[in-house]
Amino acid sequence: MQQLEEEIKALIIECLNLEDIEVSDIDSQEMLFGDGLGLDSIDALELGLALKKKYNIVLNADDAESRKHFASVHSLAQLITASN
Repeated sequence: MQQLEEEIKALIIECLNLEDIEVSDIDSQEMLFGDGLGLDSIDALELGLALKKKYNIVLNADDAESRKHFASVHSLAQLITASN
């Protein structure tokens, strides 16, 4: 699971062009939105597309069920693991 979390962190940095952030700067339990990493709804859409492309999973940021999976890197890793 830790390796998958590291991959997701790298994907977040790459797809959102977060130039000043390293994989080690992101805590797997940290909130991705709001006071955590500070992502916004546009970031959610871009991240959702990147996750679909890489892991063949579909997330809808407007759907309450999908939204809980966007809570943290750890919750995304759990979803990917359960989907495969």
